[in-house]
Formats: sequence, structure tokens, C-alpha cells
Amino acid sequence: MKKEIRAFSFEVRAEQNEEHGTYLTGQPIVYNERTDLGWYDEIIADGALDGTDLRDVRFLINHNTDMIPLARSRNNNANSTMQLQVIPSAGMAIRVDLDTDNNTDARSLYSAVNRGDISGMSFMFVVAEDKWDDIDTEHPTRTILKFAKVFEVSAVTFPAYEATSIQARGLADALDSAKASLDSVKAERREIERKKQKIRILMEV
Repeated sequence: MKKEIRAFSFEVRAEQNEEHGTYLTGQPIVYNERTDLGWYDEIIADGALDGTDLRDVRFLINHNTDMIPLARSRNNNANSTMQLQVIPSAGMAIRVDLDTDNNTDARSLYSAVNRGDISGMSFMFVVAEDKWDDIDTEHPTRTILKFAKVFEVSAVTFPAYEATSIQARGLADALDSAKASLDSVKAERREIERKKQKIRILMEV
């Protein structure tokens, strides 16, 4: 399975207090929200993150893997600079501790979020299990049942796929991956029908 990217316009917030210093909070993954991805709709099912590999997740800006991560969750331990929280029936929430004193990118991002110039979040992942409904229609529905791994989450300038070249490439990969999944389901259905037809012929003999 290819890596896929999804972007949402759910709020990301910049906050500051004595206990945590300068940090961001947000929700990059949301359950049970229908998203129109062009030729199909997609829903992330409740519990899709159960058992997902979240052992090493980076926090980036616009999925720029060439940049130094602004934070990182390693086994989601207390010393990680990003904390992940999987919330039943909701999805994933995060808190990112930003080093605004020593990192100019972190300082710029904090300012952009605080001003409302950046208000979206996104994530990169691999699907472990999905299902398709209405596959014989022009607009089927894909439900992601299980994620295999989440690689990174990002604050994004544009939470719409078409808005930037980075997001457009992410959408192209997502569509290719989804089409491969749908083709596999259709092939399985054709094989089942072929076997049923063979059984019917043998019973008539």
C-alpha cells in the first residue's frame, strides 16, 4: 500500500502557559466524517487507530520531510515533544511542544497559528484495512477500518488538497492507492461470481 495524505480544516490552536511553555493543540484525524475526494467519498471509521503503529511520529509543516521536525513522538512517552491521544469515537488529538526560543521555524509557525494564518492539520498514513460500498456507482464510498501506520502529522497552509503542489501530490497518491484497493475488491467479486457460475454448471451436469 502507498502512503496517503489527508488534510482537514479542523482547528489547530497556539497556546502558552508556565507549565507547558509554547505549544500547539489540534486534531489531525477525525472519525465518522464523510469527505468527498472527487470520484469517491471517504470515511474514517470509529476505532481505525486501534492497534496502529504510532511508535515514531514526526510533526512537520506542509509534509516537508526535508525540514528538521518541529516535534516528535517516540512511543508517546512523557519525554516526547509531541503527545498523541487517541480518543474513542473522536479520532486523534495532539499537543506539540514548540521550541520557539531556539527554532525560527517553530517561532514562525506559532505566530502564524496564533494569528489564524494557519488553521488546518494533515497526516500521512498507510491503510491496513478498508471496505467499499456502492462500488458499481459513479461515486462509491470507501471506509478506512484500520490504519497500519501514521508517519507524521503536519500543520498545513491550505487544508484543501487542490490548493498546493504538496497537497496535490498527496491527493494523487491517495487516489492511486484508493483505486488499487477498489480494483482489488472488484477482482475478488468477479472471482466469486466465476466460482459460483462454475458450481452451477457442475450441478446441472
